[in-house]
Amino acid sequence: MTTVTSTSATGTAAAPAKTGWASLGATDFLKMLTAQLQNQDPTSPVDNTQMVAQLAQFSSLSNSTEMNSTLSAISDKLDKLNTASASNADVAATLKTISQQLAAIGAAQAAAGTTGTTAGGTTATTAA
Repeated sequence: MTTVTSTSATGTAAAPAKTGWASLGATDFLKMLTAQLQNQDPTSPVDNTQMVAQLAQFSSLSNSTEMNSTLSAISDKLDKLNTASASNADVAATLKTISQQLAAIGAAQAAAGTTGTTAGGTTATTAA
């Protein structure tokens, strides 16, 4: 099967048109059901149980399609969450490394008895 992509008035590509069974929806089902009822043999109408079975099958298919869409949306959100979690883990690891490096620099300065500037901007001298 081939898909057709139409362009809108603005020149941007629209979503690909659905083909085959994927293009059928509730409206199409109701049209087919109405046509079936109009064209049935009046001397031998469709059995009520068959009609109910068809409606139940369509309802089941509709629910399955909706559930599939919902699960796809949940999957997309979980992927985004996993990506964000991985990014946060990378940031945390980087901050830990920077903290360790700053602690090592502070320890080296303290051991050497050098002076440094505190967070308030005052100069502090360490005694050796």
